[in-house]
Amino acid sequence: MRIAVVSTVLLALGALPVAAQAPEADIFLVSLARSGGRLTVTGARNLTNRPGYDNQPSWSSDGRSLFFTSVREGEQADIYRIEPGTDITKRVTTTAPESEYSATVMPRRNAISVIRVESDSTQRLWSVPLDGSPSRVILDGIKPVGYHTWANDTTLALFVLGTPNSLQLARTTTGRGDTIATGIGRSLHTTRDGLVSYVYKQDNGEWWLMQIEPTTRQQRRLVRMPSRVEDYAWTADGLVLAAEGSVLKAWDPKRGGDWFTVADLGQYGLEGITRLAVSPRGNAVAVVAQPAVNARENR
Repeated sequence: MRIAVVSTVLLALGALPVAAQAPEADIFLVSLARSGGRLTVTGARNLTNRPGYDNQPSWSSDGRSLFFTSVREGEQADIYRIEPGTDITKRVTTTAPESEYSATVMPRRNAISVIRVESDSTQRLWSVPLDGSPSRVILDGIKPVGYHTWANDTTLALFVLGTPNSLQLARTTTGRGDTIATGIGRSLHTTRDGLVSYVYKQDNGEWWLMQIEPTTRQQRRLVRMPSRVEDYAWTADGLVLAAEGSVLKAWDPKRGGDWFTVADLGQYGLEGITRLAVSPRGNAVAVVAQPAVNARENR
């Protein structure tokens, strides 16, 4: 049954089944600015503003549009693209009964990579060209994949579902992956200098932001995450952003120390922030959050 398949994958990808979300989350665009060397928030706007599942924002390379996962027809999840400057939204994938999640721009290609839930419930990484050409499997033998990031145009870091979940480094040239760590969080990112970061969930309840050099496999521990927080993002100038509830926080690797508060986004009607995606220019961050009670506008 299609409902069972989608419920399973949404749980696997770290989200509740659509019907079970109460209240539902929206994607907000939060404006950022540098003032006196400090990062400040200058406003926030609800981009999706509708009932239903809208999640997993990811920016285009030029920063003009935002890819995201949306469920709008029954139980199928597809990738959509919105231009924040115009609010024009376009559907990118139409692959019923299959679903797509976690859209990510592919290096040096006019394409996005996605996690596709195939008709037999297999979760593999696929390439979806943006010119309408046929999509294809990127890593045929690695499954079930939940999340991913491109370290470069041939190397990927993968969140592979299992007991426990694992971090694998894989190469498209060989189709093979090597397990690097287990017990990781869902948020994987590549910094501008080509390092991969992830959250390691220690058995004692401490969650640490880790960094790995993909070629040498050398790892180092960066900072302890805020309590029970596994979602984060890097800014263009090297800060790490994360959120506790409605509070947006940052950590500066150059200064070290602890996390500091950027702003309480509750003032803009946001609660329960999870995923974050910083624009290439660093002037905005897309966040997934619950609108405060009665904050969702009627359209």
